[in-house]
Amino acid sequence: MLSLVAAAGVVPNTVTWGPNVAIVMIICNLIAFAIGKQVIQIPDAGPAPGTFLGLGLPALLGVTSLGHAIGVGAILGLANIGVL
Repeated sequence: MLSLVAAAGVVPNTVTWGPNVAIVMIICNLIAFAIGKQVIQIPDAGPAPGTFLGLGLPALLGVTSLGHAIGVGAILGLANIGVL
């Protein structure tokens, strides 16, 4: 238990939300959207087919979730090397 508490103090500082962080997140979501349009086999399945540019609600939620996961990694990585 003590090692878990000790590791909590090693968490690096994260950047505050701003225009640069928003641009990185938007770019990552656009990349994920482009990947999703090519990879998802049935993009308009489920409730609300064709909700956003031919993607149904499940595909849209999956693509944006992937985009945010990629975005978090990109933002933390860019902040760690000092770009953001």
